[in-house]
Parts: sequence; C-alpha cells; structure tokens
Amino acid sequence: GGAPGHKAIEIQQFLSENCPDFIKVNTHWRCADGEWPPSSPDLNPLDYAVWSILEEKACAKPHTTVESLKRTLIKAWDEISVDTLKKIIDDFSRRLKACVEADGSHFE
Repeated sequence: GGAPGHKAIEIQQFLSENCPDFIKVNTHWRCADGEWPPSSPDLNPLDYAVWSILEEKACAKPHTTVESLKRTLIKAWDEISVDTLKKIIDDFSRRLKACVEADGSHFE
C-alpha cells in the first residue's frame, strides 16, 4: 500500500528481518511485541535540545514575515556545531536510563 502507515509497517518488517539489533515499534508501551515508548519529547533529541537552541536564537528578535523567521531558523541550525550535536546525542543514554527509572513516566 501507498499509505504512510503501510510503508511504516513494511519498513518495520524489513528491519525486523534484516537488522538483528532493531527495536520494534508498537502502539502500546508495555506490549510484549514492541519496545519503543510512545512518542515522547523526553526521548527525542530534537524536542529536548535542538528546538530550544533554535527557539532561543529565532526569538532573539521579532520577525515581521514568515520568510524572516525561516531565514533565522536556517541560520541558527547552520550555527549549531557538530560538537554540540554530539553532546546532545551522548546525553541520550542518560535520558533513556532516567525514562526506565521513571517507569516510562515523565522525567526531567
């Protein structure tokens, strides 16, 4: 099927069959057939780190047009160093551990 959900199912199936370390997705966090929590900003590096960097830079001055905001966001993205991104990703295992310790609930 061409629907996004069908493609996602096909991709999940392919990865399950071809990638031994693949962690399956499911719609219920505690189901035995999947190991991913539901969509969680606590576990998404874009949500917990990158967007705040972009927001800080983009909101430093008012924008009168959407194009101005877009330009500022693109410039801010380009200014994020690889080292900063590496630190954000390196922090991921600590966040996963905190999620497990919180039994999947919200954590800081």
